[in-house]
Amino acid sequence: MVRTAIAFSPGHISGYFRRVEGNDPTTTGSIGAGVVIDEGVRSTVEEARETSVLVVSQGRASAGSPPVEYALDRLGVTARVTTECRLPIGAGFGLSAAALLATLTAINHLFDLDLSADEVAARAHEAEVLHRTGLGDVAASRAGGIVCRTGPGIHADITRFYPAEPLYTVSLGPLPTSSVLSSAEAMARIAAAYPDRCPRDLPDFCRLSREFAERSGLIAADVQKVLHACDTAGVPASMTMLGNGVFAAGPDAERILSRFGEVYRLHVARRGAYLIEMKP
Repeated sequence: MVRTAIAFSPGHISGYFRRVEGNDPTTTGSIGAGVVIDEGVRSTVEEARETSVLVVSQGRASAGSPPVEYALDRLGVTARVTTECRLPIGAGFGLSAAALLATLTAINHLFDLDLSADEVAARAHEAEVLHRTGLGDVAASRAGGIVCRTGPGIHADITRFYPAEPLYTVSLGPLPTSSVLSSAEAMARIAAAYPDRCPRDLPDFCRLSREFAERSGLIAADVQKVLHACDTAGVPASMTMLGNGVFAAGPDAERILSRFGEVYRLHVARRGAYLIEMKP
């Protein structure tokens, strides 16, 4: 019987960030604030002679994941990997980091690698930075909460708090993270827009994120329409970073967002990546 390990990692919605360029992936990343969400990626890993990755999102499957394949190659293991998520990919939910954390957590147990949580996160962060799929999602998703990262990499100082209120989101389509992270002009605008303080609560997080989104120039026209509707109804809201979507809070948030597409009701995660089960 083929041995199998199954693990899960929460996703992460970034509200505002600023890139920090280091000498290598360990010192490269971002500072900023975001919400670790209870939805994320479930990864099933089986022993195999060659590595293959199947990505299943919202019932649709596609083959291959360069960051995941890179991380397994660096560890010197081969496996059959299936990642599954309910949220759309490329929409600002930190799913690339979640896929890496979930997969490497499962790999660690399947192959008895005896890696610490720090080492698993370091491998995931390296793959994210090198493939330009994210900067701070791995550090955030190592645990739950609304997070504020004051340094780059997985060993940065991070404050976390855990509000009970739900967060509502709507996705209007993908926005490839690499296209923004590769643009010097976009990075300069983002750096200038950074609010440079941590949020006090969920409404304050939405407020700071919105100010950042407006000043950074990243808001597309269709996202602006959703934000305008939220403003009119007095609903705190901002753009998912980096994704073509909106997150909002408050009693009227779900009703307003439902005009623009399927609404996802999310809660703040209480924990980071973990092993679900091992099948001998």
